[in-house]
Amino acid sequence: MIEYVKGEIAELSPATAIIDCNGLGYAVNISLNTYSAIQGKNTCKLYIHEAIREDAYVLYGFADKQERELFLLLISVSGIGGNTARMILSALSPSELVNVISTENANLLKTVKGIGLKTAQRVIVDLKDKIKTAAPVAGGGQSTLLSAMNTEIQEEAVAALTMLGFAAAPSQKVVLAILKEEPDAAVEQVIKLALKRL
Repeated sequence: MIEYVKGEIAELSPATAIIDCNGLGYAVNISLNTYSAIQGKNTCKLYIHEAIREDAYVLYGFADKQERELFLLLISVSGIGGNTARMILSALSPSELVNVISTENANLLKTVKGIGLKTAQRVIVDLKDKIKTAAPVAGGGQSTLLSAMNTEIQEEAVAALTMLGFAAAPSQKVVLAILKEEPDAAVEQVIKLALKRL
């Protein structure tokens, strides 16, 4: 069982990170929150959840243990797999998710792609008692370097959305609309907004 992977960041996109550990590259699926936390760093430590199925061996990585715990709680809910859980953790920060579940805000949870009202209600019912509302969450480390060109941000956002399973054309349209409204938004912010609209 892999507890964590620590090493150099060989490649990084908003959906995946390739971590080089002494010459061995681990492809790790990450959420936008983790992407924000490790972006701009040369090395990182990701807490791992291994999803071993008949047809695949998938690693999910998290910048902190709390996000991993939330991921494990989410995938314990019937009907929620690894990618859906990652989508929820990309659209909402760990603190927002804890808040949504503890306040039983099914409508906000429903704004995440692939989550209908029934699934949102099931998540809340199943996890309400398991979520520790007292758990403190550090603020998301938003990148303040906004010098990147809009086109670069646009391309990265669209690439991430297509990796998450959205069609390229609608993703492009939504990303362009968001960049018109908020020209200096960071990539992860653009993707978060896009996830709520797609």
